[in-house]
Amino acid sequence: MADIKAAFDKAMADSKNLSERPDNATLLKIYALYKQGSAGDNADKKPGFGDMVARAKWDAWNSLKGTSQEAAMQQYVDLIESLS
Repeated sequence: MADIKAAFDKAMADSKNLSERPDNATLLKIYALYKQGSAGDNADKKPGFGDMVARAKWDAWNSLKGTSQEAAMQQYVDLIESLS
């Protein structure tokens, strides 16, 4: 677990220095994997229709419900590495 946490922390830092900005779908995946890896399953209340960005983020994170934090961390690391 310590190894994946260290890799996750490094990937978080690396995500701020990507050579080009990913498309919106990839950004949502990055966000969802980060939230699942750092906080676990989404327990937040679903945002209303008025806030489309928050709703899209909530939906992306909620789609990972049941994924272990370790698995989400590994997927996050792999995704950031593939974008670097």
